[in-house]
Amino acid sequence: MRAVHSIFAALALGGLAAAGLGAADLATAPAVAQETPELPHQQWSWQGPFGTFDLAAAQRGFQVYSEVCSTCHSMKELHYRDLAGIGLTPEQIQAVAAAVTVPQGLDDQGQPKEGPGTPGSQFRSPFPNEQAARAALNGALPPDLSLIVNAREGGPDYVYGILTGFADAPKGFTMQPGMNYNEVFPGHQIAMPQPLHDGQVAFADGSPNNIGAEAHDVVTFLAWAANPELVERKQIGWRVILFLVVMTGLTYAVKRKTWADVEH
Repeated sequence: MRAVHSIFAALALGGLAAAGLGAADLATAPAVAQETPELPHQQWSWQGPFGTFDLAAAQRGFQVYSEVCSTCHSMKELHYRDLAGIGLTPEQIQAVAAAVTVPQGLDDQGQPKEGPGTPGSQFRSPFPNEQAARAALNGALPPDLSLIVNAREGGPDYVYGILTGFADAPKGFTMQPGMNYNEVFPGHQIAMPQPLHDGQVAFADGSPNNIGAEAHDVVTFLAWAANPELVERKQIGWRVILFLVVMTGLTYAVKRKTWADVEH
């Protein structure tokens, strides 16, 4: 489980980098339209009182994040060991971590050094700092995706809508330089280019890999990343409700027994 609440976790899946879903994209997108676009409502496995995360989808979503969006977006609240929460084995986690290079403090000369990651390593960030990210992306700062699902109104539907909402601008619609048309983004102009494409990620289990499927899987991963204890909270909640129901019954029975003795 994750050590901090706020791989196969984002938006931006690679291309999200150029403005992503954060405040940076809001700052760069002119308010040419004030209406709030309707979100494409999806069925999510974890919603509802008995909902749980689809771990297979979360694993595919981690793959999408790793292959596409991790080139631009960080997930600083996650460590590789947290991937046990989506069903990865210790051996798989070790392999995932070792495949990336992460900062490892300073060497004997006081210079920053890097090396293969370990299960305890924080998810690798694509840029060493904010300045480097802005310099590489024409001033845009891709948001960290660790809590993106919780941070956006509409949650998973909003993130899914942004990822699948790229289209050609309608006739007569004036686009600002460097912006991309998105049907869901407020104002319809977003600096992020389309991040997902049909067949972009090949899933080992043969699952569909069109844009909608890739977006659905990565949103599932991001929702888990933002709420890794969600299922546990629901289980605790139902135990508490069951306990209160039982205690209510016992209390009522004791009351009936006690007052029956008093009345007689």
